[in-house]
Amino acid sequence: MKKREEKKRSGLVGSAFALVGCYAVLCLFCFIMIVVNDPAGWTGYLLENYTDILTLAVCALLLSCIVYYYYYFEDRTFVAQARNILLIFSLMLVCLILDYVFGKLIGIYARPCALFALMCVFLFNRRQAILLNFIFSVFMFVIDTYTNNFSADGATTQVYYSLMLHFVCGTFAVFAAAGAKTRGGLLLTGCVISVPTVIIVTLLQVATISDELVPFFISLGCAVFGCVVSGILALAGLPVFEKLFNRLTVFRLRELTSTNAPLLVRLKQEAPGTFNHSLVVAQLAESCAVAIGENAELARAAAYYHDVGKLKQPDCFTENQTDYNVHDELMPELSADIIRSHARDGYELLTAAHFPKLIADVAREHHGTLPIKYFYDKAMRLSGGEADVKDYSYLGPTPRSRIAAIVMIADASEAATRALKDRSPEKVERTIRTIIEERMDLDQFADCAITIRDLSVIRRTLVETLSGVHHHRVEYPAIRFNRDRKAVKEDKK
Repeated sequence: MKKREEKKRSGLVGSAFALVGCYAVLCLFCFIMIVVNDPAGWTGYLLENYTDILTLAVCALLLSCIVYYYYYFEDRTFVAQARNILLIFSLMLVCLILDYVFGKLIGIYARPCALFALMCVFLFNRRQAILLNFIFSVFMFVIDTYTNNFSADGATTQVYYSLMLHFVCGTFAVFAAAGAKTRGGLLLTGCVISVPTVIIVTLLQVATISDELVPFFISLGCAVFGCVVSGILALAGLPVFEKLFNRLTVFRLRELTSTNAPLLVRLKQEAPGTFNHSLVVAQLAESCAVAIGENAELARAAAYYHDVGKLKQPDCFTENQTDYNVHDELMPELSADIIRSHARDGYELLTAAHFPKLIADVAREHHGTLPIKYFYDKAMRLSGGEADVKDYSYLGPTPRSRIAAIVMIADASEAATRALKDRSPEKVERTIRTIIEERMDLDQFADCAITIRDLSVIRRTLVETLSGVHHHRVEYPAIRFNRDRKAVKEDKK
């Protein structure tokens, strides 16, 4: 625990340094923008407006600190990783550059005002996306106000138009994109948010529509263009940020759970028994996640890969064996070491393949520090009761997320009920209750935020789902049809 706290504190310090570096880069961008706007007279502009430039620098610093302190108090684990700070400010910088380029080349209404919000809602979550979009909108407003982005004629009006478009369109985008589950849905979101954007532009220019009808329609066209471009750029940019910062989005989850995913193809070919077991565990985990309000798609993905470490020695695991069991020829100490190593091997394999940390953590944590009963019992018999249970237990750590706890219970429940001869709901319920209570007695849920109520809901869900998986089948009559479709009785053996 102490090491974990020390690691978090050092991570917070590293994030603070990352924040300072990102702030410096944003200030450099503002300086470059001023130079590009007026290549011949930028030095004179800086000398004449040094108070505005100082205000811009202070405002940028305050906004950067707001982002840091929000995460410091709301999600300290998030801000303890410097790469998360880098991700936020990298997104901000890219969107600032694109806003500047589109605003300069086409016009203020053509800016991809919803781009930042769209990226944030998929890379983080809705609540964070709303806050970050607000910060970005204010930051863009400050830049437009205290730099030479606009000419003196109508500059104030354009600055406020920009603020309203960024804030309102971005907020609409956050809620409109919440239901998008495919990349095509994201592209459609860019088109959908053009409707409220047109309304906003109309309201902003309602006083001048009759006098400037053609410019008004040009503004509407640019606004629609900006919304559509926001969707297209988000579609193109998300995979880049997913890969660079190893972020987990709904799109990446879909790709990871496709049966054509490389590791799942390997699992299907090299360890078919483990693959089939993982499919059932994924179904169970998804049902449990829905029942307790967790991310169902994340639970399914974690369950697909929880046993991927068995690829290292697939024949050493019962579900992949036929008649020959290699453990019959091994000492229980070695057998236990082989069995428990699959958790560590899975974590290393997923980490090397740049999988999201949570999925890799589930592979390592789904057995916690539980004893490997079969080989411990065998060792006790061979040693006359002198075996140490620690030598026959998984190395941990115990589950640190509710997803890991769900997979732990679903994994054990599937294996235990598959071995039952009597799979009646009562027997299944008793088995699952025993599994959960044993893990509670061994403090396997001490490091995750799962409640007694969650565990009760998971138990009921597993009983219902497993009763469906292992449902009773009627006995088919011993009849075989020949080529002439005549029934021929078969002898039962």
